[in-house]
Amino acid sequence: MTHAHHPARVAVVGAGNIADAHLQALRAHEDQTTVVAVVDLDADRAVAFASRWNVPAAYDDLPEMLAAERLDLVVVCTPPAAHHDAVVACLDAGVWVWCEKPPAVSVAQYDAIAAHERDGGPYVSYVFQHRFGSAARALREQIRTGALGTPLVGVCHTLWYRDDAYYDVPWRGTWESEGGGPAMGHGIHQMDLMLSLLGDWTEVRAAAGTLARDVDTEDVSMAIVRFASGAMVSMVNSVLSPRETSYLRFDFTEATVELSHLYGYDNSHWTWTPAPHRAGDGPSALGAPADDLASSHAAQLGHLLAALREGRRPEASGADGRRTLAFIAALYESAATGRPVTPADLTPDNPYYHAMNGPAATAPSPDADKEHASA
Repeated sequence: MTHAHHPARVAVVGAGNIADAHLQALRAHEDQTTVVAVVDLDADRAVAFASRWNVPAAYDDLPEMLAAERLDLVVVCTPPAAHHDAVVACLDAGVWVWCEKPPAVSVAQYDAIAAHERDGGPYVSYVFQHRFGSAARALREQIRTGALGTPLVGVCHTLWYRDDAYYDVPWRGTWESEGGGPAMGHGIHQMDLMLSLLGDWTEVRAAAGTLARDVDTEDVSMAIVRFASGAMVSMVNSVLSPRETSYLRFDFTEATVELSHLYGYDNSHWTWTPAPHRAGDGPSALGAPADDLASSHAAQLGHLLAALREGRRPEASGADGRRTLAFIAALYESAATGRPVTPADLTPDNPYYHAMNGPAATAPSPDADKEHASA
């Protein structure tokens, strides 16, 4: 655990595109962090990244780096299938972790990682930066206190566009390496924000399809979700939508609150509309915040660093981080089976606990069947 006057010593694992966003966030907190190393299996890429960001040391082996450097925090920016091994290695070395989404490629992997945490730290937190803008924080408090009345109806749309060339990257669009399609890699941010605000879900009914992209996973999914509060939400996750938007809507008895943005928001992206019986109330009366902190990696990092200094579990960690991944597993199970799925269904004897594509993860491919038949 670091002290306020000792900046956290940080290393980055994975020097791909998303790592640059994390360096920008770390630079925004340069009074509290010192980036001392980068690791990538591609040694040349690690060296180039270190040079670009003036990082003192570059490695191509994570255990070697963990043994050589005295660290407080490691930022894991690898492809999803590599999250488990990297996070576990860091936790076992006594180092806190901030890991990119999705947390893992299965709920089973998530639970296996959590077993390596210890009371007081090290902990692993996952990148769900959309929770941390000032408007989302304000709405969360309004929901907690009941100031807007009962949550009734919600909309959660991630309508994005990814062309065929996007999926030329070998690990994209596969169950094994990415863990799923847009529900795991794209819509996960809006779904996490929705879940962090509305709380526990109780049932999901879903459908999914592969309509246009040459991928193993889905390229679109839809779901109807019930929450413990009684609220009902419709969700869409797409990578087939030329006019891209991320849209969340919450209808309460006292107001409608909407967020329309793409990859990040500030207060200007939110709309607060009173119910007719409160027609005279403006946004501030409904709970819109006066401060305007945009959603960003830097915003979440600030909360994580405070937790690190205090030795307490951060947000988007533990059960709070698991809820979104478990929801996605349930979405995939419902889409595949045509049945509603509840949290109680996601037990270790359920194949969707172990892989987002459930029994298909261990089933032989049609080509393998043909080869066996012709042997």
